[in-house]
Amino acid sequence: MHEFIQRNTNEAAQDSLSVLRRCSRITVIEARQLIGLNMDPVVCVEIGDDKKYTSMKESTNCPYYNEYFVFDFHVPPDVMFDKIIKLSVIHSKNLLRSGTLVGTFKMDVGTVYSQPEHQFYHKWAILSDPDDITAGCKGYVKCDIAVVGKGDNIKTPHKANETDEDEIEGNLLLPEGIPAERQWARFYVKIYRAEGLPKMNTSIMANVKKAFIGENRDLVDPYVQVQFAGQKGKTSVQKSSYEPIWNEQVIFTELFPPLCKRLKVQIRDSDKVNDVAIGTHFIDLRKISNDGDKGFLPTMGPAWVNMYGSTRQYTLMDEHQDLNDGLGEGVSFRARLLVSVAVEILDTTSPEIISSTEVQVEGVSNISEVGKPSAVKSLLTSFASLRKSESGLRNSGKTQHFSSSTIAVFSLHQSATGKMEEFFLFGSFLEATMIDRKIGDKPITFEITIGNYGNQIDGVSKPSGGKKKKKDGDNEEEENELIQNSSEDEADEDADLVSVSSTPLMRPVITDRNYFHLPYFEKKPCVYIKSWWQDQRRRLYNSNMMDKIADKLEEGVNDVQEIIKTEKAFPERRLRGVLEELSIGSEVSFSALYKNTIGDSWMDVKTIMCRSLLRKRDLEISSVLPCLCFVQPQHSIPDVFVWMMSNNKRIAYARIPSKDILYSIVDEETGKDCGKVKAVFLKLPGKKGFGPAGWTVQAKLELYLWLGLNKQRKDFLSGLPNGFEEIKAAKMGPGLHAVPPVSLVYNMKQVFQLRAHMYQARSLFAADSSGLSDPFARVFFSSHSQVTEVLSETLCPTWDQLLVFDDVELFGEASELRDDPPIIVVEIYDQDTVGKAEFIGRTFAKPTIKMCDEHYGPPRFPPQLEYYQIYRGNCTAGELLAAFELLQVTGGRADLPPLEGPTDSERGPILPVPLGIRPVLSRYRIEVLFWGLRDLKRINLAQVDRPRVDIECAGRGVQSVLIQNYKKNPNFSTLVKWFEVDLPENELLHPPLNIRVVDCRAFGRYILVGSHAVSSLRRFIYSTPDKSSTNWATAGTQTHLMTEEESDKDKKKKKKKKKGGVEEDDETDESVLDWWSKYFASIETMKEVCLESGRAGGECVEHNRTKGILNAAIYASKALLCRVWQVYNKELETEYGNFEDWLHTFNLYRGKAGDDDEHALDDDRIVGRFKGSLCMYKLPLSEEITREAGFDPNMGMFQSIPHNDPINVLVRVYVVRATDLHPADINGKADPYVVIKLGKSEVKDKENYISKQLNPVFGKSFDIEATFPMESMLTVSVYDWDLVGTDDLIGETKIDLENRFYSKFRATCGISSNYSVHGYNIWRDPMKPSQILAKLCKDGKIDAPQYGPGGKVKVANRIFTGPTDIEDENGLKKQTEEHLALTVLNHWEEIPRLGCKLVPEHVETRPLLNPDKPGIEQGRIEMWVDMFPMDMPAPGPAIDISPRKPKRYELRVIIWNTDEVILEDDDYFTGEKSSDIFVRGWLKGHQEDKQDTDVHYHSLTGEGNFNWRFVFPFDYLMAEEKIVISKKESMFSWDETEYKIPPRLTLQVWDADHFSADDFLGAIELDLNRFPRGAKTAKQCSIDMIRNEQELPTISIFKQKRVKGWWPFVARDENDEMELTGKVEAELHLVTAEEAEKSPVGLGRNEPDPLEKPNRPDTSLMWFLSPLKSIRYFIWHNYRWLILKVLGLALLLLMLGLFLYSVPGISSNSVSGSVP
Repeated sequence: MHEFIQRNTNEAAQDSLSVLRRCSRITVIEARQLIGLNMDPVVCVEIGDDKKYTSMKESTNCPYYNEYFVFDFHVPPDVMFDKIIKLSVIHSKNLLRSGTLVGTFKMDVGTVYSQPEHQFYHKWAILSDPDDITAGCKGYVKCDIAVVGKGDNIKTPHKANETDEDEIEGNLLLPEGIPAERQWARFYVKIYRAEGLPKMNTSIMANVKKAFIGENRDLVDPYVQVQFAGQKGKTSVQKSSYEPIWNEQVIFTELFPPLCKRLKVQIRDSDKVNDVAIGTHFIDLRKISNDGDKGFLPTMGPAWVNMYGSTRQYTLMDEHQDLNDGLGEGVSFRARLLVSVAVEILDTTSPEIISSTEVQVEGVSNISEVGKPSAVKSLLTSFASLRKSESGLRNSGKTQHFSSSTIAVFSLHQSATGKMEEFFLFGSFLEATMIDRKIGDKPITFEITIGNYGNQIDGVSKPSGGKKKKKDGDNEEEENELIQNSSEDEADEDADLVSVSSTPLMRPVITDRNYFHLPYFEKKPCVYIKSWWQDQRRRLYNSNMMDKIADKLEEGVNDVQEIIKTEKAFPERRLRGVLEELSIGSEVSFSALYKNTIGDSWMDVKTIMCRSLLRKRDLEISSVLPCLCFVQPQHSIPDVFVWMMSNNKRIAYARIPSKDILYSIVDEETGKDCGKVKAVFLKLPGKKGFGPAGWTVQAKLELYLWLGLNKQRKDFLSGLPNGFEEIKAAKMGPGLHAVPPVSLVYNMKQVFQLRAHMYQARSLFAADSSGLSDPFARVFFSSHSQVTEVLSETLCPTWDQLLVFDDVELFGEASELRDDPPIIVVEIYDQDTVGKAEFIGRTFAKPTIKMCDEHYGPPRFPPQLEYYQIYRGNCTAGELLAAFELLQVTGGRADLPPLEGPTDSERGPILPVPLGIRPVLSRYRIEVLFWGLRDLKRINLAQVDRPRVDIECAGRGVQSVLIQNYKKNPNFSTLVKWFEVDLPENELLHPPLNIRVVDCRAFGRYILVGSHAVSSLRRFIYSTPDKSSTNWATAGTQTHLMTEEESDKDKKKKKKKKKGGVEEDDETDESVLDWWSKYFASIETMKEVCLESGRAGGECVEHNRTKGILNAAIYASKALLCRVWQVYNKELETEYGNFEDWLHTFNLYRGKAGDDDEHALDDDRIVGRFKGSLCMYKLPLSEEITREAGFDPNMGMFQSIPHNDPINVLVRVYVVRATDLHPADINGKADPYVVIKLGKSEVKDKENYISKQLNPVFGKSFDIEATFPMESMLTVSVYDWDLVGTDDLIGETKIDLENRFYSKFRATCGISSNYSVHGYNIWRDPMKPSQILAKLCKDGKIDAPQYGPGGKVKVANRIFTGPTDIEDENGLKKQTEEHLALTVLNHWEEIPRLGCKLVPEHVETRPLLNPDKPGIEQGRIEMWVDMFPMDMPAPGPAIDISPRKPKRYELRVIIWNTDEVILEDDDYFTGEKSSDIFVRGWLKGHQEDKQDTDVHYHSLTGEGNFNWRFVFPFDYLMAEEKIVISKKESMFSWDETEYKIPPRLTLQVWDADHFSADDFLGAIELDLNRFPRGAKTAKQCSIDMIRNEQELPTISIFKQKRVKGWWPFVARDENDEMELTGKVEAELHLVTAEEAEKSPVGLGRNEPDPLEKPNRPDTSLMWFLSPLKSIRYFIWHNYRWLILKVLGLALLLLMLGLFLYSVPGISSNSVSGSVP
């Protein structure tokens, strides 16, 4: 029956169209290794069209964000999963400029949702540059991504601290199986041509144009749009063409393997106003590729893909347009597209490569393939389309001549996509029943179409040649004529065969008040269609083989599940048989597959996949089935549509995959429904089929279909029931024997009697406002229907009624009917006093058939009652317990098994279910514990005051006593009552037990408050205690627990053995430890347990071990493992079965159940809760139980339960923190605070709201006094504080304290693993362990614990050992028994009969929910609750869990020297390389406190001398390894926001410029918790200290306090390679604030404690401050000889000049002197 329901409930279509609320949560934690110099990075998170940005981080290549974003969506799942998540890192983005893109990462939402827990946690996304694919990795972004839908309970790991996953490569944001090194690839989507496009415009304008211009145009302008990975590509528009030819390819460049699963190919109609989709096809890349050893890249085609959508009639406003966009199941063939997909891996080192990833569109040559020549028919078909194309070109005024080579290309094109073959489709309508009464008054016809063949109303796109075409909208009339007139190899009688695609019009006949049927009776109408398709049957055959393997496997698994459910013996044998059948069947199919498939890449995928799955030892059926059940991606033959039409309009349809009815001569390859009579249910198209309209069956057909090659059609009638005559069409001439019949006349019929044994139903849909229904069942079989009686106000009706259908006529041979009887449809309705009955649900059944020659007896008769699942749309709506038998009638009814007469005179002539079929009954007693009622809502605006509970089962029941005043005390005064009832011996057939609460009002009126149906009583069946469990075979065994003292001794011994013995005393001193130390150690221990157990997903999400995750305090407390708490990653209730060990909670429902997925939450219908329990046992009961000592007969099986009188309790609520809160403010943050509500008491912690935090640490405890049972529901809410207006609820969680309080698991106060009377681990419970143990022994009626010498205690004949000493506050040791008692309590589950695990000290994690966003978590809250009865000693003060205050530190960094700094400047005078070096430093998060050294000018060697001190004060949380920063986000912020970021010191080296911006040279960033030790000398300092950081030993400044050494400065060159740009000698000194106050230091070289001036060379100076010195050092130093030579030469020239000048004078003087 499963395949029936599968086919006839439109689940897939509804899922793809149903709108669901989902949200994507993304936390951007940090980025690393970003490529670029001195960046200011921002991360942009984009999903679809929605963008959100992180804050900007200045001057860093490894920014830390830890920012949380939520994207809400309200769209269908398919749309949601195709959306692209895009992470982009942008440099220098601000209001004025968009910034520079560094790199991006893309992944679709579906990939995230398919991960375990629908999330990636703490993974690194690899960034790549879409504009330069040769560039390689551009950096990494660490993030969490989760996709949460309604009801998804995502278990995220505890966020104790954002630890650094140093191993980036092992934590990449990639699904399992995707390699870390992804390569760039080109995705080629080649679009060749399309056929069969529908009309996309009105024909009015076309007729006008034709009248004036003479043109006869096709009314569509198609183009193809391809979408992939967030990018779109379009082909050119082919104007006015129903058969466009593009021959273009769209090229995408994307990383391979891609993280986006689907290609979307869409044919669209170009329009001036708005382009409209004609049809959409999705190509799943996973289904056309294989990553195995014999794998291949995504490869497909060239192949025809079929597109489906709305009906082909053009309307201006198409109500089914969503179907054309690929949402929902298409209801009609729209077009077929010839497409191919190929992928080419790129060699990015090639110089010719185009580096951009922009989508390219370019032309491709027509398909040509060297192969076998096409058949004559194929050639003629091609030639016909050529003629048509030529005529089209001629009409448009263009002339074109086709050469013989062109014709050859077209014929080869047919060969490439498969040989064109003639197919024959035959269908026969044997029965048409359950026709909806809305259309039952008009004549009806049924039409069958395949592609456009057979489509008479809207299949023809354009009449051609004045002759109305009947079959094909592909405009293939001419080719059909060619084929029919030119085919010499066809039989003459087939030449004039005209398809008959619809049945004759016929008026329906009434069946009952809801449905009609067509009176086909003996005459069954037939249809047949000839069509032509490329012969790709082999692909469909392979699909059919796989489907049959999957069906057999599923059938076997269902058998195994049924064996387990009914608790039959040896289910593993059946499972082994199932797997052996699977293996054998697979081998047979695979051998056939390999023999027949050559180069069919798709099937290779499935073969390899299935074989690998079958080889696995831990074979999971759930993982195999989806792999076996697949849809052939190269499905060439379109699906078959069956339409019911009335008044020439399409009413309802069914879509049948062509592969299911495809014929093959090999049985394994034949479709599962080929040549078989199958029930087909017609449904309304598109959105009409949703909700109540979609639940009603429009028509039920018994349909016979056969599809195969026309030449193989000789056996097309062989599967029909025998005994018919063929009636041929009247116009057919004589001798046409091979012509198919237009109708079949049956001359052989069988008469049957159907007996429907309708026993009972359970868990029906609540259709009335009272929360109940008035159900009756209507049974349909063939054209008959009958109804059961109506039972009032019940969801679990027991009809106990036999419906007899006489004179049921079925056509065909008796033996055929016995093997495959028709199905029975049972519909359940709710009877309303006014209006028509309301539909509740439907189920299907097949009767057991008895032929007249068979004996009515075991094993087949009488038939057994079975449960049938009732469906209401996609949802289940209950179960029906019934049996159906079909008895053949021959001579008369005397031969049939006799019917019993009516037994109950009150019910009238209603036949009961016969004794042989009704279950065998036994006497049971049902005891009911009436504890109380809770949270009853108003009924008809009046409060419930005097409620009573009525219990009913199988017609018997019991009533509770009346609660006299519900407000004063909602508990019952009489606790236990019982009643006896006859129930079936088979526990699976037990009827439900109904719980109803009524309010007794004045004047004897009773108002129904709410009801609850306990559908299964099995869990309440009492089983006598197993004596083997209470014997003392284990007596004398000892349980030894390693004690705290022993572990301390061991540690001390180890410490002594350590060489040097350097231990930090403050780390092991308990005075330093606090509750948070224990908390963090508990989380770390939980993670380690998860790692060691090797579990991934579920509660434990896989984490990598990291170095130095917690600080010294955590390590110290980890050593004390006996002191850790239990941290639950879920609610405490799920760990302890909702604390329903003896007290159960039954929700009371009222009101009509919802249908819409968004609003179908039963929580809205809950009007209260009944607390109590049930106990059920067979009578008589063993006397051993009643003879036990202290047995109270009034309490029955509920012995030793506490009294239910009101009790005062002190409730102490500890709220630790909240994580991943949903943003409530416009800035993407929230200002959360806690509100605690219990009864009328409410505590608001509004004044302590935490500003702009989505992961707030509250660290609060609240004390509330309450009285159980009146105040027992605790509500913990988180609100968002708003300055203006009311505060918004973020989320809340509700805790039922009463069940916890009374539970045997003792959830009042968690049992510690260690007993201590002082310190952070002090015992919290007012009762000491010895008192608790004594009470448990007393309540369990066992001997009191016996404490013996040597640290031993005996409880229930078991001996436990433990320490007996305890230290008080002064360190004095005392003797105590508390450790021993606590050892027993921690192992209480080992105690026979009584034992159970007691609730330990714990922190539980609860989801926060918001009523406005039902089912979707709004965050999580970590908390726990202690409860102390007020009549006991008062507990001590609450534990201090207030958030740790950060400790004030001061980091002193002395920059001594630099060396080998790259020289950036060229000297203006000399041309020498030099740099004006200075060093800048800051702590991350304190960018405003950047500090610079002075400048070492004109360094010629890269050496710089500074002796400069930076001083960085900061607040630090040792436990979380985070710096705490409190500052206002902006000048408009109301208050400060607290940030926590890792302690990272950034040092940069710069080249100072006077008239332009300084030049950045290099940087180093040191994580102060783990950074490499500095080199001792500059020579030993190398770039490897950065490159191999993972492998080098690291130190922490918080442990080392002072460290000095050389570290490298690095930067990236043009090729993005890391290069050494300098070295720095620095000294880091960490002091506390107190130490800093005692020994202060000055900044730079200032007082106090000044540093001496550096001994810099004389060249280090500024030329304009000391020009003489500049001349001395820069000019004289370099050019002194030149200057001396120039001066000497000048002196010489001067002397020469003077000489020359003075020579004439001297000579004249000498002359004059010589004259007397």
